[in-house]
Amino acid sequence: MPFYQAYFNPYSGQSFPGFFIQLFKRIGLALKGEVGAADFVSDEIQIIILLGVAASCALVGCFLVLRKTTMLANSLSHTILLGIVIAFWLNQDGLLEEHTPINIKAMLLAALLTGLATTFLTEFLTKVARLQEDASIGIVFTSLFALGIILVTLLTRNAHIGTEVVMGNVDALHFDDFKLVYLVLAMNVAIFFLFFKEFKITTFDPAFAKSLGIFPIFFGYLLMAQVSTTAIGAFRAVGVLMVLAFITGPVLTARLLTHDLKKMLFTSVALGCLASIIGVALSRHILSVFGTPLSTAGVVVCVIVAIFILVLGYKQVILRIKNKKSAVTRL
Repeated sequence: MPFYQAYFNPYSGQSFPGFFIQLFKRIGLALKGEVGAADFVSDEIQIIILLGVAASCALVGCFLVLRKTTMLANSLSHTILLGIVIAFWLNQDGLLEEHTPINIKAMLLAALLTGLATTFLTEFLTKVARLQEDASIGIVFTSLFALGIILVTLLTRNAHIGTEVVMGNVDALHFDDFKLVYLVLAMNVAIFFLFFKEFKITTFDPAFAKSLGIFPIFFGYLLMAQVSTTAIGAFRAVGVLMVLAFITGPVLTARLLTHDLKKMLFTSVALGCLASIIGVALSRHILSVFGTPLSTAGVVVCVIVAIFILVLGYKQVILRIKNKKSAVTRL
């Protein structure tokens, strides 16, 4: 990042509408080649990375919601903290320092193993120990997440590191973080493009899928692996806690608007991206006007919830109008 960006940010002091005016101007300059990647300021880096996170989370979230496995995704988004901490620790000689380098390959592998272990333990307790599924998720989730928190406390000298892993820090992102986020997004797009039919059949009719020689268990584990990898791609920006809002929020909103799977996928991605842009703009507006720095990721999550509430209210109003018209027609 050029040194002058520390002193000059075109979005500083901008109002909420002014942020978008400035953003469109910067996009125009970028299209003309007058603004390059090295010239991107923090707000633009936040938008680029959050767009990738939102799109990736929305894609996996659609199938999680339709399969009614969002609680398992909630468990995964927390338990992979254990894998992240272990991966950090195994790549160090001692306790984790403030500027500990991140080994992405080790983190991805640890997250995948932790995610698969979470899924396997949950299914084991459900099918072998005969526990209810929600009880199994509760036991595995709380146990592994608590162990992760303990390891963060024991192995981290600087509490700031642990806080970033758990809660994320979108305001501290730099352009290098772009690579992992969009690598994960490309992976999710490729998997769903190649196996869209299989995911669709195993989601809506597992018995029919078996009769066709498609194994629902395999695609269930594949989806959980994608959730784990997606959470790793998002943890720098939103942490392992708030990633669930990105996975479920836009999808639930899209579910209110359409019942077509393909439309639902595109709508949820669009809503997640819209919330990300509005959240960054709102965070900058609050900082410029009130001088209050807020967690940008937290603001984006609040925007996601606000959009869901607005769409839900809209649907309720439309439903009441239709019911009144139906009553009048019967009379």
